[in-house]
Amino acid sequence: MRDYTPIDTLLINIDTALRTVAGKPIVTHRAYPAKKIDDCEFKDEDRKHVAGLMRINHSGEVSAQALYQGQAMTARNNEVREKLEQAAMEENDHLAWTEARLHELGDRTSYLNPIWYAGSLAIGAFAGAMGDKWNLGFLAETEHQVVEHLDEHLKEIPKYDQRSRAILEQMKIDEAKHATTALDHGGAELPEPVKGLMSLMSKVMTKTTYRL
Repeated sequence: MRDYTPIDTLLINIDTALRTVAGKPIVTHRAYPAKKIDDCEFKDEDRKHVAGLMRINHSGEVSAQALYQGQAMTARNNEVREKLEQAAMEENDHLAWTEARLHELGDRTSYLNPIWYAGSLAIGAFAGAMGDKWNLGFLAETEHQVVEHLDEHLKEIPKYDQRSRAILEQMKIDEAKHATTALDHGGAELPEPVKGLMSLMSKVMTKTTYRL
């Protein structure tokens, strides 16, 4: 693994932030899950609802990038840092996929993404500073909650919208894998009050991002 100078690290983090918020992430070049699925004719109210859900998921991926970045910055173990960076790269795919779907739906990403990014970066750095077992535990709990949100969205998306469904189902597979990896590498179970606070913050984000 290459050793970076503090200046290198700063520039990499700035580049990551700009790419994430500007919608130009570096991706793994995995195939777009909806590539081979024909789009559908939407009822107008369904299209708006699906776009709102996709906007939430896109903002969630913006937040995930910032969380991983903050956690990797303060992680003490190189192996933990590498796992965080690998997960972040796969989250970049999700970022690109959800933005592509929003464009297909004729809609936009959230105006609030810079705020979500800044706040999540600070939270991630704090989690990392608490020690690797809590860092990984925070990652695992975040991913568990994301999987729950994806399950809810899969229920809400119209059955005829197989294109959006394919994207969310692949995201769900990836998120569950990240949670399992974090626990397998020593992630600690978070206290219930912390889980509750994370859930509350997530609800605030989803409510505002659906329209903004």
